[in-house]
Amino acid sequence: MPIWCDPLGLALGVALDRLVADPQSPAHPVAVFGRAAARLEKSLYADDRARGVLHVALCVGGAAGIGLLAVKVPATLPGRAVRTAVTAVATWAVLGGTTLAREGAFMADALEDGEVERARARLPHLCGRDPSGLDAKELARATVESLAENTSDAVVAPLLWGAVAGVPGLLAYRAVNTLDAMIGHRSPRYERFGWAAARLDDVANYVPARVTGVLAVLTGPDPAGARAVLRRDGHRHPSPNAGRCEAAFAGALGVTLGGENVYGGRTESRPTMGDGPRPDVQDIRRAVRLTRAVSLAAAGVAVLTAWGLRRAFSPGPRTRP
Repeated sequence: MPIWCDPLGLALGVALDRLVADPQSPAHPVAVFGRAAARLEKSLYADDRARGVLHVALCVGGAAGIGLLAVKVPATLPGRAVRTAVTAVATWAVLGGTTLAREGAFMADALEDGEVERARARLPHLCGRDPSGLDAKELARATVESLAENTSDAVVAPLLWGAVAGVPGLLAYRAVNTLDAMIGHRSPRYERFGWAAARLDDVANYVPARVTGVLAVLTGPDPAGARAVLRRDGHRHPSPNAGRCEAAFAGALGVTLGGENVYGGRTESRPTMGDGPRPDVQDIRRAVRLTRAVSLAAAGVAVLTAWGLRRAFSPGPRTRP
C-alpha cells in the first residue's frame, strides 16, 4: 500500500482533534519541533539567505524523514493497523481546527461581555498583530481575519498534504508552517535568513488556500456573495494565499475585511475585501461556524482524495500466467 494513502488514519486523526484538540504542553510534537528548530537556528544563524535555506532544509527534511521512518512497517494486516494508527496520531498532532474554533469562541465570549482587556490579552493566540490599541470592533476584525487564514493553515493544508503524501507530508507541512511563524516574518533579523521559510510556506499553501476559498463558498451562508468577493478581491492581499481565504470569508459573512494592522511597531495597510460593514462582535461566532463547516468539508475532501489515490496506485490482484 502506498505510504501516502491512508484515509482511515486521516479520519481517525480528525476525530481525535475534535475530541482532544491541542493540549498546551511542552511535550506536544509541534512544541518539541519548535524548540529543536530554535536551537538549530542558534548554531546556523547568519544574515544570509543560504544559511536560511540550510536551516529550512534540515528542519523540514528531518520532519519528513521521521515521517518516512514512522510508516516503514510491513504491509501485513498488523502492519497496516500500525500505519493507520501512526497516521491518526500524526494527523491529530498537526491539526489545529478545534483549538482555532475555541480561540474564536473565547474572543466572542470576552467581547460580548465587554471585557476588551481580556480579549486583547488573548488575541496573540490567534495572530501576531499588536492588540494594545485595538477597540472591540478592531479586535473582531482581527479575529475574523485570523479565523479565515488559519482555517487554511491549521486545517485544510495539513489535511490535503496528508492525503497526498501521508505521514511525511503531514509532518513536513507542519514543519514548514511552524518555521514560517518563527522566522518567516519581515524584520531586520529575518529579512534574509527567513526568506526561504516564507517562500516555502507560500508554495506549500498555494493550493490549500484556494481550496479553502472554494469550501467557504460552498459551505458559507452566502455562496453567491462569497464567490463574487473571492473572484474580485482574492488577489488584492499582499500574501499570495491569505487573501483567497479572507476574501471568501468576507463575502460569505457579508462583511469588509482589511485595513491597517500593527505588528511590533510596524504598520501595514491592507486593501479592503468585501462589500458589507466592518465586522462586529456578533460576526465572530458566525466566522467560527464557517471555520467549523470548512474544516468538516476539508476532512471529507482529504479522506476521499486519500481513498482515491490508494485505489489508483495500489497494485491489483496478481493472476497466474
